[in-house]
Amino acid sequence: MSTDTMESGILEAIDAIRPALQADGGDIVFKEVDGAGVVHVELVGACGTCPVSTMTLKAGVQRIIMDRVPGVTEVVAD
Repeated sequence: MSTDTMESGILEAIDAIRPALQADGGDIVFKEVDGAGVVHVELVGACGTCPVSTMTLKAGVQRIIMDRVPGVTEVVAD
């Protein structure tokens, strides 16, 4: 799968996740997907300082993106 195709799927997945994050006063910003399939994002607002943001990222965001976009290996917050 091309990086452009992956990026399109990632953005769609993030758009699906975004309302839940915004409801808690936060948001997520897509940065890039690298050649190893690692998605780089930034958690902002309340999500950037939340003590459980790592759990949200791995259990929620990463799971949803990996389910929807073949080739994604991990999601990390920069």
